[in-house]
Amino acid sequence: MSEHLVLSSPEITYAAPHKDNAVKRFMNVTIVLSVITLIELCFGFGLAKHWFGHNSSTILFIKGVICILSLAKAYYIVSIFMHLGDEIRNMIMTIVVPLCLFIWFITAFLWDGNSWKNLRNTNAGSRKAPIEQTAPAAKESGTKE
Repeated sequence: MSEHLVLSSPEITYAAPHKDNAVKRFMNVTIVLSVITLIELCFGFGLAKHWFGHNSSTILFIKGVICILSLAKAYYIVSIFMHLGDEIRNMIMTIVVPLCLFIWFITAFLWDGNSWKNLRNTNAGSRKAPIEQTAPAAKESGTKE
């Protein structure tokens, strides 16, 4: 019984990232986010009528570009600062799928609410909506016409 079985557990060790690499990464993130923000601000200030004209489709396009840039910035922030980019796929899906469902629910409720607003006084679309008519103002006594 003099032989003892020595079991050692293998350790998993990770080398600490170099500080220069971390600083460089955060500087790159800061620069990218700053550039995206400046582009958004330029487009936002440019929504004035004298920059893009009175064409509503151009203004709608610019608003769409601003929304896409905002989503890209949000993805980058979540990926880097919340460390979601380093996670495994299942962890990412447990966060992204409920978020997409939440956005879809908001869109569906707004769509349904708008539809309800448009149909509430028309008997579900079977008659035209009543047009509000205003009576002329009452004449004050003692005034000339």
